[in-house]
Amino acid sequence: MNFRGRSLRNLDPKGRLMLSPEYRESLLLRMQDDHDLPKSSEAENGSPGRTAHTEQRITGIDMLVPAEKENIQEIKFVITTYDNCLAAFPWNDWLTLEAQFASLPNPSSRVRSFRRLFIGGAEEQMLDTQGRVRLSLDHKEYAKLEKEVTIIGLITRFEIWNPKLLRASIEAQSLDDVTEELGASGIDFAL
Repeated sequence: MNFRGRSLRNLDPKGRLMLSPEYRESLLLRMQDDHDLPKSSEAENGSPGRTAHTEQRITGIDMLVPAEKENIQEIKFVITTYDNCLAAFPWNDWLTLEAQFASLPNPSSRVRSFRRLFIGGAEEQMLDTQGRVRLSLDHKEYAKLEKEVTIIGLITRFEIWNPKLLRASIEAQSLDDVTEELGASGIDFAL
């Protein structure tokens, strides 16, 4: 399941952010796909290769039901600093990115500076039993997060923004040539 959509959320007084059930499910399913969570036996769940998590079809969306609560604290991911916001990556995607950075031979000073921001700003995260993540003071200061935050899904990751900075960032961009750029990359975006 991919990360998509935009939602307005509030940080609680302790700096915790409740992730939507869809985002929690996406993180969990990405871990299951990568075999990070223990699998149940065929006898336990009646079908080979199924995980211990119970899945149920609800209005066209695969939703995890109570078994999710048993493993919610096993959901591991990374939040890092990037582009004036916080970017969150599923754990295995993050490990792939780290390996790619580690394999760069003799990176330029610009790449080294970016690595300091991006890799150096990374914090491993686990959800609490309520599905919340605690944002560090450094992360809140970097992204200028206050009480209200906007979470934006970007397919393989999601970003956490100060709503005013997100709006300003979008308004500052000229999107006139974006369909041409997408077309050149192979994405057919004809409207």
